[in-house]
Amino acid sequence: MKKYAYIGCLGFLGIITTEFGIIGILPQIADYYKISIDKAGILLSAFALVIALTGPFMTLLVSGLDRKKVMFTSLLIFLFTGIISSFSPPFWLLVLVRLLPAFLQPVYIATALSVAVSKGNESNKNELMSIVFSGVAIAMVTTVPFATYLASIFSWQSSFIVQAIISFIALVFIYFGLPNMPVHEKKSYGSQLKILKKPEFIISTAMNFFMIAAWFSTYSYFADYLNRAKNMDNTTVSYMLFIFGIVGVVANFVAGKMMNKSVTKTTLFFLTGTIIVPLLLYYTTDMFFTTIIIVGLWGFMYSPSFLNASTYMISSAPEAMEFANSLATSFGNLGVSIGTTLGGIIIMKYGVEFTPWLTFIFGILAISMIGLRAILENKKHSN
Repeated sequence: MKKYAYIGCLGFLGIITTEFGIIGILPQIADYYKISIDKAGILLSAFALVIALTGPFMTLLVSGLDRKKVMFTSLLIFLFTGIISSFSPPFWLLVLVRLLPAFLQPVYIATALSVAVSKGNESNKNELMSIVFSGVAIAMVTTVPFATYLASIFSWQSSFIVQAIISFIALVFIYFGLPNMPVHEKKSYGSQLKILKKPEFIISTAMNFFMIAAWFSTYSYFADYLNRAKNMDNTTVSYMLFIFGIVGVVANFVAGKMMNKSVTKTTLFFLTGTIIVPLLLYYTTDMFFTTIIIVGLWGFMYSPSFLNASTYMISSAPEAMEFANSLATSFGNLGVSIGTTLGGIIIMKYGVEFTPWLTFIFGILAISMIGLRAILENKKHSN
């Protein structure tokens, strides 16, 4: 039943709008609070760091609770965050309020994926997961650029109002669209923690971290990069985010279909973007149409990254899907945090035009992890 997957996708849309909607308005927030762009980046990196540090523990903690209630409570916190943030509180309070939903973000994702595949079968499991993860790409094509566009016309506070509205709509669909879903057979903590001893899973976790760090060392400063390196104003940046997202929706659909044939080859294919896109960004001029093409390619190669990371990790530990996915979310967000932080350092020391080189370096490391896992699996099969 795809209904559950689409409801999960809608909630994911609210979550991603809250987490990444900040990207398009970082320069405005930095200006409003009279702080540097790297300090404003804390609103993204700290959010991701909380997810990275607490995600697996929170997921294990709530693994025995009713799944509908878990999803509803998670989105309720995101709604609260959007409302409070729209009142432009002191910066320290804005950071604090941003951190609250981060504790439940991986819980929501893991639960939504579990609910989505609960009515499916093995042959369409990856496709159902791709529907949930398409919330990322849809956010990039709708709510994130729309929020950025409104902020360019009115104020950055309007971006948070959009975030709150999306979270509220998702809450309504979860409340009326999902039945109560109690967990009848809770897996023991020990049986789930066993996957941490599997070398293939550990290597897959490293690949996830490097891949997401690669993308976000530049993507976190998408608006600032296009402002300074490509000489675009805020309104044009919102259009670029729209193009980025449209292509991303297509990419998620394509990735979902490709995953059913080969998880590893699909992940590797989209990873090549971490090599190609940085080279194009760095070695091309600020010509408008050239930039549109590069942004489109960027959106296509980046957008399935969270789907690829989770599916690749789960494929190495299918016996503990929810816990494996929570670790995928956590280490992915650790990648967001580290990538954003290092990107901010590069901007302060050398300039925003050099951030693509971080993407390139982390991308090489991610690809090497895929090669290492393939070597281990081949040895295991030969023995």
